Amino acid sequence: MAGRKKKRASISVFKGRTNTLTKAIFWVLAQKSPFAIYDILEAVRQQKGLRHTKYSVVNHRVRKLEELGYLEKYGTRKTLTDTESAVYQLTTKAYLAIILEKTNINTFLSKANENEATTALALFSNPQINTQM
Repeated sequence: MAGRKKKRASISVFKGRTNTLTKAIFWVLAQKSPFAIYDILEAVRQQKGLRHTKYSVVNHRVRKLEELGYLEKYGTRKTLTDTESAVYQLTTKAYLAIILEKTNINTFLSKANENEATTALALFSNPQINTQM
């Protein structure tokens, strides 16, 4: 009998068709950051299943993730053609999304002490956060 897959929190940024690409972009930028879009593309293409990813797809996804607040422009760098290219890095929101995606809520609740549970309760019961959902 096969084991059951553990239920994890489902983060919207990791849903849909762009799931694999988003995780790859986050992984690349978490390993070494900041990167220009072309550098992200080269690193993403080295991952299995993403070898034929086009620049335009990565460019669109990076800009969308920036718009959603998961990436931020860190600065610029010169390219080989002497033009400026923006470099991107992960925001704190992106690191939190990665952690929440990997965290099993039931495991967290069973292992959290009273202080950790109180902190989580205070954070998630904040009316400013809940009204934005």
